[in-house]
Amino acid sequence: MSIIRSERTAAGLLLGAAALGLLLANTAVGPALVDLQHAHVGGGLVDLSVGHWISDGLLAIFFFIVAVELKHELVAGELNSFAKAIHPAIAAACGVLVPALIYLAVAGGSGLADGWPIPTATDIAFALGVLAVFGRGLPNRMRVFLLALAVLDDLVAIIIIAVFFTTDPNLLELGAAAVVVVAFGLLSRVLRGRLRWPVGVLMVLLAVLAWWLVYDSGVHATIAGVALGLVMSRAPARRVTHALEPWSNGLILPLFAFSAALVVIPAVSPSELSPAFWGILIALPVGKLVGITLGGWLGSFTRPREERGRLPVFALVTIAALGGIGFTVSLLMNELAFAGSATVRSEGTIAVLLGSAVSIVLSGALVSVLARRNRRLHAQPAARPGAKVSAAEPAAAEPRRSPAE
Repeated sequence: MSIIRSERTAAGLLLGAAALGLLLANTAVGPALVDLQHAHVGGGLVDLSVGHWISDGLLAIFFFIVAVELKHELVAGELNSFAKAIHPAIAAACGVLVPALIYLAVAGGSGLADGWPIPTATDIAFALGVLAVFGRGLPNRMRVFLLALAVLDDLVAIIIIAVFFTTDPNLLELGAAAVVVVAFGLLSRVLRGRLRWPVGVLMVLLAVLAWWLVYDSGVHATIAGVALGLVMSRAPARRVTHALEPWSNGLILPLFAFSAALVVIPAVSPSELSPAFWGILIALPVGKLVGITLGGWLGSFTRPREERGRLPVFALVTIAALGGIGFTVSLLMNELAFAGSATVRSEGTIAVLLGSAVSIVLSGALVSVLARRNRRLHAQPAARPGAKVSAAEPAAAEPRRSPAE
């Protein structure tokens, strides 16, 4: 299982699953796969298509893991104080605002303005994976800043999903869900010793009930995963996410990427593509690059003067390019934003994949150049006979991942 926890492996599985989905959708087996995706499974209280079981059901587990990581960073990690959080927070805010503005500038007047959240997301697993693959020898502060930035970005994405993709929620069911979530959190405090199994089974039942209540209320069901992750006691939450991580990396996220990428490439000229396609394609790589770089530079002035150069501009640009890998959350946003138009949704999916691909290539090149420069810089003192070697900061060769990364 350890190989599936690797950031490199997680990124490779995501990319491979999306490429396979896009490829098969455009072959003879494509129509059968799309029919299977739309086939309904279940009945009674919950009647969802296979595709929605993946995006509304399984993806809630991924968001549970994200929420646990977010809570850890806010309580004991890189965001546990205002001084630590303000710099990546400014970078994340600009990294959301600039892509949204670019999208609206391109597609806002076409009646497709609802797609503005799509290019605002950053895929934690993919971004960290690219950094791990190409970033051997980079200082660990780059990975820490990217992780903090991506976690805050996910928090914004959660808020966007809860606020902008919810219409006429059933407040009674939401209230009941809140009660169930609180009970889940309280039970997690006694999840130990002889009580572990009975309490654990009861918590699973409560988690399923919370998911159903949130789903039936009209709020996107992944919000249930977020709420459960935030209220669960830290120690058992870390154990649970450690157990779930291989399933998330090896099955849930690749399955979602495969399902979301099952779109037929439209046989149209570029001029016939919707403004939403061009808005996403431009805003995701360019907007993130400009926004995070600008925000990172502005945020550096919140640091003490002696720490302002710890992340030079080239490093910020590199992190900003990694932030343009939207992928998982952007694909989910695309499904939600264009749920009423299959054509625009398909074009949006292709735009997310292309925009993320541009960011992958660009960030991979920038990370490689920066890592090579850093290795050469630290190798020079040792190469001179009698030279005094200074203690270098630990490199960001891929560390053992925390459960929710």
